[in-house]
Amino acid sequence: MVDVGLANLRTAGSQKAFAVLTSGGDGQGMNAAVRAVTRMGLYVGAKVYLIYEGYEGLVEGGENIKKANWLSVSNIIQLGGTVIGSARCKAFMTREGRLLAAHNLVQHGITNLCVIGGDGSLTGANIFRTEWSGLLQDLVAQGKISQDVARKYSHLNIVGLVGSIDNDFCGTDMTIGTDSALHRIMEVIDAITTTAQSHQRTFVLEVMGRHCGYLALVSALAAGADWLFIPEAPPEEGWEDALCARLGESRSGGSRLNIVIIAEGAIDRNGKPITSKYVKDLVVTRLGVDTRVTVLGHVQRGGTPSAFDRVLSSKMGVEAVIALLEATPDTPACVVSLSGNQAVRLPLMECVQMTKEVQKAMDEKRFAEAVQLRGRSFENNWNIYKLLAHHKPSQTKTRYSLAVLNVGAPAAGMNAAVRSAVRIGLSQGHTVYMVNDGFEGLANGQIKTAQWRDVAGWTGQGGSLLGTKRTLPNTFLPKIVDNIRKYNIQGLLVVGGFEAYEGVLQLVEARAHYDELCMVMCVIPATISNNVPGIDISLGCDTAVNAAMESCDRIKQSASGTKRRVFVVETMGGYCGYLTTMAAIAVGADAAYVFEDPFSIRDLKANVEHLTEKMKTEIQRGLVLRNEKSHEHYTTEFINNLYSSEGKGIFDCRMNVLGHLQQGGAPTAFDRNYGTKLGVKAVFWITDQFRENYRQGRVFANSPESACVIGLRKKAVLFSPVTEIKNETDFEHRMPKEQWWLKLRLIMKMLAHYKISFENYDTGKIEHVTRRTLSIDKGY
Repeated sequence: MVDVGLANLRTAGSQKAFAVLTSGGDGQGMNAAVRAVTRMGLYVGAKVYLIYEGYEGLVEGGENIKKANWLSVSNIIQLGGTVIGSARCKAFMTREGRLLAAHNLVQHGITNLCVIGGDGSLTGANIFRTEWSGLLQDLVAQGKISQDVARKYSHLNIVGLVGSIDNDFCGTDMTIGTDSALHRIMEVIDAITTTAQSHQRTFVLEVMGRHCGYLALVSALAAGADWLFIPEAPPEEGWEDALCARLGESRSGGSRLNIVIIAEGAIDRNGKPITSKYVKDLVVTRLGVDTRVTVLGHVQRGGTPSAFDRVLSSKMGVEAVIALLEATPDTPACVVSLSGNQAVRLPLMECVQMTKEVQKAMDEKRFAEAVQLRGRSFENNWNIYKLLAHHKPSQTKTRYSLAVLNVGAPAAGMNAAVRSAVRIGLSQGHTVYMVNDGFEGLANGQIKTAQWRDVAGWTGQGGSLLGTKRTLPNTFLPKIVDNIRKYNIQGLLVVGGFEAYEGVLQLVEARAHYDELCMVMCVIPATISNNVPGIDISLGCDTAVNAAMESCDRIKQSASGTKRRVFVVETMGGYCGYLTTMAAIAVGADAAYVFEDPFSIRDLKANVEHLTEKMKTEIQRGLVLRNEKSHEHYTTEFINNLYSSEGKGIFDCRMNVLGHLQQGGAPTAFDRNYGTKLGVKAVFWITDQFRENYRQGRVFANSPESACVIGLRKKAVLFSPVTEIKNETDFEHRMPKEQWWLKLRLIMKMLAHYKISFENYDTGKIEHVTRRTLSIDKGY
């Protein structure tokens, strides 16, 4: 942690020159990273250069290295690919090529380089850095630079941002482009599902992943695929019989479609490739089922970046510049990465070496080790997929029963959580009940015993298939207790928003009056508002942020032919400004008003003046977001009228209220995967609580630890007792008293060109990449 106040940053940045390039395969989100690096560099007073066409441009120099200004990276955050180009460069692999590259950098006074690319690109950057002093001496010997120049630029600082849709770089939770690629895959799967059901077909989907099965694994988990092939975990001998048996059993059980997902690098135990055509021919020959192959190919690299990738890239880009400012000759080249929801810095070559270890393990057929080396999150995904893909009836029936219900407003991902919870509960041998219409349904006896197939196909469904209501249990507590006694319910899993948390808190506080409420309770937070205390990210937020972002993208596009126009857009979220802030970062908004960051009429006036200055540039449009309850008096209409009045003759205004479209739509891959994992973890925890609290023929759980909220906090998924987080809750405004994401508003304001202090910015800490650190579950 360092003091990164604005004055300190500008002192460190002045007299320095930065350059940014993209190399290797492109990935959605690279433009957001380029934008963030460029603007943060300019913000701290440094010169910033854009290197076009990757290392090839670095070697060739000339017009490929251009000085950037603030507007050089305007209106690119929503674009896929990389606007500065990317190329594979054989010349840079030679010392002669790197000598030319060094000369080009020195000519521009550049000694700080940010490389956005995969492991090959980052390894090349580290070699370049290691050879730097020798390259400068060669240039001196050749008479191309003087000894004084060599002394002045004696050290090259390197920071890497991993851009790869495969998510194949060890040590990083998510690489730039991965989430967007999953969006493309899920769009295709959702589209294919409808036609497959119509014709009772089997589809074999081939996704990218020559050496890494992450895309295939997460899309299979998020889609509920029947079978999965990934290079890290080849199927056992005789897999053909097992595959056909499983698909046949699924059809016999009433399924109208089957989906098989295969990574392009899938192999069998002997290292022989398994192709999508081979799988298709196998199913047709053995089962006589109409089967089609869809190879997604470069569709996965294309399209607009997701909100996750835009925010991730923006955070990483800012952190990369600060890392370069802090670098010394003794600092090893680092990679800025994501760990949980925290930015961290990892030694570059430790990551590269561990990534090579994975491939080595696969080459030597140590497949279980290869899965472990991918990281605990990858391993957990693989184990959860195997648990949920196929019905494996429990050998013994337990004495425990569990009820699952939804409470509060609908949120994407609810159904994925319910599906995984029901199936894990059944596989554990528990009696599982599904409750319709929340606590009200529990009071009215809208309870039915769940079966495995009851939740088939639920993962990709939006809203709440169980039905949900906001009513709290205190309204009809005696009736709820009667039904808990009638059905002998010993555990309650509540998937929902603030009402779910508050409702479970009411049940816990009523334990003194009703023994039946001395049961195990768990809340999976699911709300687009992200206002449940005890966790950092709720189910449904990612889908809602993407919905708001896509709407704002369209609004901005509508202004492309109109000069001098400002849009004022209202988002949902209650008093919580998470949705507004994340959407603002993702779309590059000029301002975002939220309740947690108080603002006055002076601030509004300053924002109008800021936009007035912006209209004097070639980017003559603006976007302002406002949370629906950010201020009692400064309503969306008021702000629109104020901007219209103050900007009269300079710009005009339009107002948009996004409304409930933020609650609708199919869940994103993130929410499907996150919901699935939370459902599994919650039921395993509930099962452990059943065993710990079983005495005298019943479950009797009355400790604070027996009623918890599950969710991601910083770097891990934790269970927090509802009675403990009560002190963290602002019940009047229905949200946590402290919000971790408020620090991200610094990034939003900086990228919008406001003068702000960075004293509250948390710099990334250096962490090492070892087998032990890879074994830690980061929650994603």
